[in-house]
Formats: sequence, structure tokens, C-alpha cells
Amino acid sequence: MFEFFKNSQKLLGMNSRNLEFIRPYNRLRAKRLADDKLLSKRVLKKSGIAVPSLIAKIKTIEDLENFDWQSLPSSFALKPNRGFGGEGIIVVYGKKKGRDDAWVKADRSLITIEDLRSHIRNILDGSFSLSNTPDIAFFEERLQLLKLFKPYSYKGIPDIRVIVFNKVPVMAMLRLPTRESGGKANLQQGAVGVGIDMATGVTTTAIQGKNKFIEKIPGTNFPVSGIRIPYWKDILLLASKSQEISNLGFLGVDVAIDKNHGPVILELNARPGLSIQVANLAGLAERLRRVSGLKIKTIARGVRMGMDLFGGEIEEEVEEISGRKVIGTVEKIKLVGKDGKTIEVEAKIDTGADWSSIDDSLAKTLGFEKTIDEFEKLKMPYENLKKLDKKERWEIYKDIPDIVSTIPVKSSNGYTYRPMINIEFTMDTITIPTKITLVDRSHMKYPMIIGKINLNKFLIDVKK
Repeated sequence: MFEFFKNSQKLLGMNSRNLEFIRPYNRLRAKRLADDKLLSKRVLKKSGIAVPSLIAKIKTIEDLENFDWQSLPSSFALKPNRGFGGEGIIVVYGKKKGRDDAWVKADRSLITIEDLRSHIRNILDGSFSLSNTPDIAFFEERLQLLKLFKPYSYKGIPDIRVIVFNKVPVMAMLRLPTRESGGKANLQQGAVGVGIDMATGVTTTAIQGKNKFIEKIPGTNFPVSGIRIPYWKDILLLASKSQEISNLGFLGVDVAIDKNHGPVILELNARPGLSIQVANLAGLAERLRRVSGLKIKTIARGVRMGMDLFGGEIEEEVEEISGRKVIGTVEKIKLVGKDGKTIEVEAKIDTGADWSSIDDSLAKTLGFEKTIDEFEKLKMPYENLKKLDKKERWEIYKDIPDIVSTIPVKSSNGYTYRPMINIEFTMDTITIPTKITLVDRSHMKYPMIIGKINLNKFLIDVKK
């Protein structure tokens, strides 16, 4: 898929990025600000931008020798001031019970005071800094994971990378920590990057690493598309305001969402990586050139322009490359009943349901009245039926017309066995022959739900 995309899109390469956008628009002083995390956080904070709280910093070996380790909280992040690519960052999640000299990291391994001393010496020596120049180590608060992201993120905190140019946010990507990346939101180390629709803040396609396309979070059944990013417009406003403050014409802004404080700026990047193009199935060069030279008077105007220009356009590309239709959470369905009778209804797309189902009254209209009536005559309490094996249950219902199986269905009144029939329906021009459950949905808004078994040809956009 990546080769197809690469050959069909005009991608912005590193050399083009440097020549066209970094050198002309990012002055040396501004780049130095972005490269110095402590300075950039101080400047942003002074301008009213939320950043993680600074706990302590260590500039010299003397500072290290005199540091009071007991002053550290139970959880924190240790970072190099001029680090890049996520290198050199250690995140501590809690104090080891019964020990004053040890903490627990994301992978549940211990890190001791001596380990931290050794790591800080490497930071001071410049092991993780640009050009290996001597550096500063600092401790800052560990952000708290938003509940929404808990199923999608391994240990660490996800962040949103926003590319801003000429006050206009032109592209964005959600970065999700994985087991492979060690709980860090770093694609180079195996994190997941998910493209985001600029208008809606809803995730689209995803890659792991540099260009491996994926549909689900590794090791889970959670789809990566369709996640709605909270505070979306606030995030874009923060990113654009950070560009104005920094005087960087072209930059990447990394934003995290703290459970208690909402969006905070993690850092500024004067040379953001370009994997964001692959995750969005879109070339960055074209978007940058579309807004180059425009007179954008206000940040709010720039954000509106970014949302209008670059929102929603990805759907056709997603369908073309993935071979799947993009649908919403409610879709019009054409059902084909007995004797070719057809009915159009609105159906709810329910990824939490395994099977699709329709309301009993709708099934009767489609010609399955005898199936439902005879099933109700033979209906037995669930407690009795669950004691029987599948073959024994089938012996009870096998002579009912059109019935092909029974299945346990959970409702507000507990479990019950319901009949299944073969039926055909059409959704977004795709015809699907399937088994479907007959259920009393008279108290529900939609007479039909489409479950996971019938969604393998579709991608779901929760905004659509």
C-alpha cells in the first residue's frame, strides 16, 4: 500500500523540506528556541500556553552530586533539554513499595537512584542531544492518561503532532505508544501514527513505524480509525499560537491531552519528521504551497482555513487505497425479503455487536411472520435452553420455516435465545448476504443494527 501511495502522491522529502520551508522561514534564533526545551516551555508559559510543570533541572555534575532525590514525586518524566526523536526520555510511574531508592518504569522494571545518576551523566555529556553537545537534564510532571486513549495506548501518553505553516495548521497525526516502542509515542521506535481529518479531528488511516499500514492497535481488536480527538479546535489554536510565539514559520507542535488539565504543549520541532504524510495518505508539499504567501491576519482565521482546506478530502483516497467504503454511524439500508420484497431503513452501525439484527415487526413485513410466530410458540426459558447443547437446541426449532440457527442475545431483561435467518441487504452500494438475528427492537430508535460480522468491507467515520 505504501508503494502505491508513494507513487501516486507528491511527497515532501527531507531536502525539499529544508530548502523550501525550513531555511527561508525558520531563522536561526527561532530554531534555537525550539531546540531548547526548557527555554521554549518558559517562553510558551509566559504567553499563557499550558506546558507540563517543571520539577527540577540538573545543569552540572555538581548539581547532580547535591541533588535531593527524596524531593522527587512518585511519578515524573526525566528528559534531556536538547534531545531529539524521543531519545533519552525516562518516564517513571510510581515509587517502589518499601524502597526509598527505586521507582517503577512503564515496562514495570525498576530504576534506582544510581541508574538515574548514570543516565543523567549521559545527558550532561550530550549523548542524546543534537550534535552531541553538552546538555541539561530536567524532571517534569508526568501527564495523566485520558480515559479515551486507555485502550489504544501502551503505558505512555499519546500526543498529537500538528504541522503549522503561515499560521495555518495543515496536517496532523495522533501518535500512540506501543509495547514495541516501550511506551513512547515515537514512530522510529515502533509507535503507531494515525492520520487525522483536519475538519473533524477524527482519525483515519494508521501506520506503525515508518510505513507499515495497520487497521487495529497491535495485540488488540481496537480499530484505529474513527477515534474523535477531544478539544480538537483548541489543539489547533494552541499549535498556531505556539508558531506565532516562536517565530518559526514552519514547525511541528506536539500536544498531549492531560486528564486533569486538557491540552498541553510538549515541545516544538523546527525540523518535524515526514512520516505524517504516509499516515494521512497525503503529500505535505501541496498543502504547504496552498497556504504559502497568504495574508493570514489572525490565528483563528488560520485555524478555520486549515480546517476548511484540508478537512474531509481524505475519504476518497482512503476508499481508493484501502478498497473499503467509508460509512458513518447511521446508514440507509435496503433489505430484501421473501419474494423479492424490499424495504429501506436507517440502521445503526454497532462495532460492539458481533451479529446484525432487525426488529421482529420489520422481519414480519419482509415475509418472516411465520418464522417469528412459530418460534414464539416453542420459546423456552433461557435457563432451560442453556443446559442443552447446540444440537439439542436445534432439535426444538429445526422445523420452523426459514430459521437457520439460534443465538443467545443479551437485553435489559437478561439473556434469551433468538432465531436467525438468511437475508440480503445493501449498504452503500455493497450487497451483503448474511445471517441476521430477529429481536424485539420496538423500544429502540433504529429497527436494525449492523454488527462486526458485516463490517469487514467498510471503514467507519464517526462524524459522517
